[in-house]
Amino acid sequence: MKSIQRPEPTGRLTSTRKLLSASWAADVDAIETAIRCFKDEHPLAGDCEVAFFEIAADEKLHVNVTHRHMTKGVRGWAGPASTPDGFVTNRTFTTISTTRIVRHVRDMVFAGHV
Repeated sequence: MKSIQRPEPTGRLTSTRKLLSASWAADVDAIETAIRCFKDEHPLAGDCEVAFFEIAADEKLHVNVTHRHMTKGVRGWAGPASTPDGFVTNRTFTTISTTRIVRHVRDMVFAGHV
Protein backbone atom coordinates (compact mmCIF):
# COMPACT_ATOMS: atom_id res chain seq x y z
CA MET A 1 0.00 0.00 0.00
CA LYS A 2 1.34 3.41 -1.00
CA SER A 3 1.33 6.18 1.55
CA ILE A 4 0.28 9.65 0.53
CA GLN A 5 2.78 12.28 1.51
CA ARG A 6 1.49 15.75 2.14
CA PRO A 7 3.80 18.73 1.80
CA GLU A 8 4.94 20.24 5.08
CA PRO A 9 3.37 23.59 5.89
CA THR A 10 6.09 26.16 5.43
CA GLY A 11 4.57 29.41 6.65
CA ARG A 12 6.84 32.14 7.96
CA LEU A 13 6.24 33.86 11.28
CA THR A 14 7.65 37.35 11.69
CA SER A 15 7.27 40.12 14.23
CA THR A 16 7.70 43.87 14.31
CA ARG A 17 7.49 46.47 17.05
CA LYS A 18 6.82 50.18 17.27
CA LEU A 19 6.96 51.00 20.94
CA LEU A 20 6.79 54.62 22.07
CA SER A 21 8.27 53.98 25.51
CA ALA A 22 10.25 51.40 27.42
CA SER A 23 7.27 50.27 29.50
CA TRP A 24 6.48 47.22 27.34
CA ALA A 25 9.99 46.56 25.98
CA ALA A 26 10.93 43.71 28.33
CA ASP A 27 7.55 42.04 27.83
CA VAL A 28 7.81 42.29 24.04
CA ASP A 29 11.37 40.90 24.19
CA ALA A 30 10.05 37.86 26.07
CA ILE A 31 7.02 37.45 23.80
CA GLU A 32 9.15 37.64 20.64
CA THR A 33 11.52 35.05 22.09
CA ALA A 34 8.55 32.75 22.76
CA ILE A 35 6.96 33.21 19.34
CA ARG A 36 10.21 32.24 17.61
CA CYS A 37 9.57 28.77 19.09
CA PHE A 38 5.96 28.54 17.86
CA LYS A 39 7.00 26.93 14.57
CA ASP A 40 8.84 24.21 16.47
CA GLU A 41 5.62 23.33 18.30
CA HIS A 42 3.40 23.24 15.23
CA PRO A 43 4.12 24.04 11.57
CA LEU A 44 2.44 27.17 10.24
CA ALA A 45 -0.02 26.70 7.39
CA GLY A 46 0.73 30.15 5.98
CA ASP A 47 2.65 33.36 6.57
CA CYS A 48 1.79 35.32 9.70
CA GLU A 49 3.07 38.62 11.08
CA VAL A 50 2.73 39.78 14.68
CA ALA A 51 3.06 43.53 15.31
CA PHE A 52 3.49 45.07 18.75
CA PHE A 53 2.84 48.77 19.22
CA GLU A 54 1.77 51.51 21.56
CA ILE A 55 -0.50 54.49 20.99
CA ALA A 56 0.25 57.87 22.56
CA ALA A 57 -1.68 58.55 25.80
CA ASP A 58 -2.65 54.85 26.01
CA GLU A 59 -0.78 52.55 28.40
CA LYS A 60 -1.89 49.35 26.67
CA LEU A 61 0.17 47.02 24.53
CA HIS A 62 -1.53 46.66 21.15
CA VAL A 63 -0.96 43.50 19.14
CA ASN A 64 -1.94 42.92 15.52
CA VAL A 65 -1.76 39.46 13.97
CA THR A 66 -1.91 39.41 10.18
CA HIS A 67 -2.62 36.24 8.20
CA ARG A 68 -2.58 35.98 4.40
CA HIS A 69 -5.88 34.06 4.53
CA MET A 70 -9.05 34.60 6.54
CA THR A 71 -8.95 32.72 9.86
CA LYS A 72 -11.54 31.62 12.35
CA GLY A 73 -12.27 34.06 15.14
CA VAL A 74 -10.50 33.73 18.47
CA ARG A 75 -12.17 35.01 21.62
CA GLY A 76 -10.84 38.39 22.73
CA TRP A 77 -9.47 39.39 19.32
CA ALA A 78 -11.17 42.09 17.21
CA GLY A 79 -11.42 41.76 13.46
CA PRO A 80 -10.53 40.62 11.00
CA ALA A 81 -9.98 43.67 8.86
CA SER A 82 -9.07 43.10 5.23
CA THR A 83 -5.88 44.94 4.22
CA PRO A 84 -3.50 44.69 1.25
CA ASP A 85 -1.20 42.58 3.49
CA GLY A 86 -3.90 40.14 4.53
CA PHE A 87 -6.44 39.82 7.32
CA VAL A 88 -5.61 41.66 10.56
CA THR A 89 -6.92 40.92 14.02
CA ASN A 90 -6.14 43.10 17.03
CA ARG A 91 -6.07 42.83 20.78
CA THR A 92 -4.84 45.04 23.60
CA PHE A 93 -3.22 43.99 26.85
CA THR A 94 -2.78 45.79 30.14
CA THR A 95 -1.99 44.03 33.40
CA ILE A 96 -1.84 40.33 32.59
CA SER A 97 1.32 38.25 32.73
CA THR A 98 3.66 37.96 29.78
CA THR A 99 3.03 34.20 29.78
CA ARG A 100 -0.70 34.77 29.30
CA ILE A 101 -0.04 37.27 26.50
CA VAL A 102 2.10 34.63 24.76
CA ARG A 103 -0.79 32.13 25.02
CA HIS A 104 -3.26 34.62 23.54
CA VAL A 105 -0.89 35.46 20.68
CA ARG A 106 -0.25 31.74 20.04
CA ASP A 107 -4.01 31.11 19.84
CA MET A 108 -4.35 33.79 17.17
CA VAL A 109 -1.22 32.78 15.23
CA PHE A 110 -2.56 29.22 14.97
CA ALA A 111 -6.20 30.15 14.31
CA GLY A 112 -7.63 27.81 11.71
CA HIS A 113 -8.30 28.99 8.19
CA VAL A 114 -11.90 29.61 7.16
